[in-house]
Amino acid sequence: MSTTLLDPQFLRKLDTLSLRSRRLVRAGLRGERRSRTLGRGVEFADYRSYQIGDDYRHIDWSIYSRLDRLFIKLFSEEEDINVHLFVDTSGSMAWGSPRKLDYAARIAAAVGYIGLVNLDRVGAVAFATRVERLLPPQRGRGHIFRLFEFLHGLPTPAEGRSSLREAMWEYVHKTKRRGLLLIISDLLYPDGYEEGLKLARYHHFDPFVIHVLSDDELVPAVRGDARLVDAETQQAMEVSVDGPALEAYARARDAFLSGLEEFCLRHQIDYVRATTTVPFEDLILRYLRLGGLLQ
Repeated sequence: MSTTLLDPQFLRKLDTLSLRSRRLVRAGLRGERRSRTLGRGVEFADYRSYQIGDDYRHIDWSIYSRLDRLFIKLFSEEEDINVHLFVDTSGSMAWGSPRKLDYAARIAAAVGYIGLVNLDRVGAVAFATRVERLLPPQRGRGHIFRLFEFLHGLPTPAEGRSSLREAMWEYVHKTKRRGLLLIISDLLYPDGYEEGLKLARYHHFDPFVIHVLSDDELVPAVRGDARLVDAETQQAMEVSVDGPALEAYARARDAFLSGLEEFCLRHQIDYVRATTTVPFEDLILRYLRLGGLLQ
């Protein structure tokens, strides 16, 4: 793990950001996010017809005078988010320059910092086949040091089979706090990613995938005869990397990426691809904002 996750100058840039999580709430119900400025945090969003049991104080009488029908106001209210940083520490995350794991840890540090300075609860998980290490969600700037210490000390990617499904199953039954589940991973699992992501959705988390890949996984640089070793199982294979082999690899790569994006879209899971050669500040300040995670 690199000695410095985030420098102070970059942290100052993060102070202006927040996690984007807004929802329509019934008028009169209090949202969970505590506004840092009295009177802020609740905005009018829409109307709906009055129903028995609604708070009559939120009836819009001006509409009633025009339409002779009762409507109440709905508000978009910021939530106090529970943020779960789910960081893949399996063997394949040791690949690349910079290592995918180092890049993932910095992403988790940046998002966690943004959450904590905005009074959200932030926790972190290191996983491979199971939950390897766990930092329970807590709130406040005092938790920043503990989070950075946890991420700086992520275990070295281990050999052996990894499984998002098994790790997710363990975690969703271990934690009671639901919220934003940020999965930072290369999603390279022998048993696939689908069941793990569906578990998060089924157990009422809000999953957001940051797909970390290295350039040479997208476009391999190796040519000619080579001995390839699986990063997790250590199984070796002798191959000849020629034109047809590269074309077959490109087809498999494209099928994997398009299948993942379609799966996330179908299951309403936000997805951002993060190639480790993308400048880190660009990823956080631009792409994660475009992807809907930050504002």
